[in-house]
Amino acid sequence: MSKTTRIGCACGQTRLEVLGAPILVSECLCNSCRAAADRLAKLPGASNILTRYGATPSAEYRKDRVRILAGAGHLAEFRLSAGAGSRRVIATCCNTPVFLELKGAHWLSVYLHLWPEETRPKAEMRTMVGDLPDAADVPDDVPNLKSHTLSFYAKLLGAWIGMGFRNPKIDIAGKVDA
Repeated sequence: MSKTTRIGCACGQTRLEVLGAPILVSECLCNSCRAAADRLAKLPGASNILTRYGATPSAEYRKDRVRILAGAGHLAEFRLSAGAGSRRVIATCCNTPVFLELKGAHWLSVYLHLWPEETRPKAEMRTMVGDLPDAADVPDDVPNLKSHTLSFYAKLLGAWIGMGFRNPKIDIAGKVDA
């Protein structure tokens, strides 16, 4: 694990460090990601994290390779509904979405807008294109998958094996309604 990358929220008060390369880099077009991004973009001072064609770009990192360096007290969770299994974590200092965590997952989907544009990882695939009512505007520069594929899950499984089947807990104290 040679490379350490420091990233942060829009105002710089919340900073993270990611170690090594991500498990994969993707753009999700599922209904939940698009709905959450739309709602989060309406928070004061927030910006829209969706691409022009409605995808949520992220780098999937093992939880043990993401460190919060500053601003942990600014982190709050947002759920689409009270019983939702996934949570989006935002930096409340400037309402910047930081990552998505699925219940029981050993990885975090760290939103790509945290990287400066010139160093931002490039997407390897788009997932859940099948959720779109019309995919005509989605570019064909990377594979556009209707759902998640076996290779997608194989990469995640390989990472979990590499972690010794551990699932570190990420404590977030605050909550946000959007």
